[in-house]
Amino acid sequence: MVVTDPGADRRKDGTYLVSEEEKQAFQKNGYVHLRGVFSEEEMKELERIYQLFLDRKVVDPATLGKDFCDMSGDYTRPLSEFNIVNIMLPSKYHPAIKGNLYEQRSASIAEQLCGPGMVMDYDQLLAKPPQKPGAVFQWHQDLAYWPITADTRTASFWLAIDDSSIENGCVRFVPGTHLEPDLRPHLPLHGDREKSHTLVAALQPQDQVVAAEIKRGDLTVHHERVLHGSAGNDSTTSWRRAYVIAYRSKETVDEERRRGFTHSHNDALQVLNSVGKEEV
Repeated sequence: MVVTDPGADRRKDGTYLVSEEEKQAFQKNGYVHLRGVFSEEEMKELERIYQLFLDRKVVDPATLGKDFCDMSGDYTRPLSEFNIVNIMLPSKYHPAIKGNLYEQRSASIAEQLCGPGMVMDYDQLLAKPPQKPGAVFQWHQDLAYWPITADTRTASFWLAIDDSSIENGCVRFVPGTHLEPDLRPHLPLHGDREKSHTLVAALQPQDQVVAAEIKRGDLTVHHERVLHGSAGNDSTTSWRRAYVIAYRSKETVDEERRRGFTHSHNDALQVLNSVGKEEV
């Protein structure tokens, strides 16, 4: 059996070549699936880094505060009951991983999709263990979580550490929702942002949901306004581990920091409650 590498001729050092068709898909649908962004050998190193966090070998979760949490529950849920293990800002808490191959290659893709001046805004690890049907990441638009600035361009990367399938809770998108004139209403999952970071938006009858089943080493890149979420992990054997990096314009990142917004769940509650509001 011949195993093909769909990205072999598109990868070179810290870059990956995005086709014109893929650029058009990103603009039309609000997301794009890029295949073979990393080889299996490259994935082994990224997985090693990732697993150090999950195994709590490089960072003590007690030092992360709300940045180590379950995105499906409130902040009081014990680790033994986590459905979606969420680690915010891993490169902040373990700077040794900064500048890794994923950061390099995603930066090259972000410029191809969004133009010059894009910088890394934040990173995140999201992991669903097997047999966790409650590992539901609620429907949302990323921009509802963030301050809305003059330049909202975003390239959010979702790298599959494991094959990501419907069974183990792959991301689902509603193509075209990034073109809607207004953000959809979002409400806190558990009543307020002090109890849980998670926001929830509702599907509408006309929404057509597409499951983004992708292979290990593939990634999706999505727009800040596209509606997306994921179901639980019904697999009896497979984790669903994702490594997220988001790029925004330097001016936007500077403005976020000026407002005290760092993408940390430990940001001031006043700051967190001010996000996702568009000027009228």
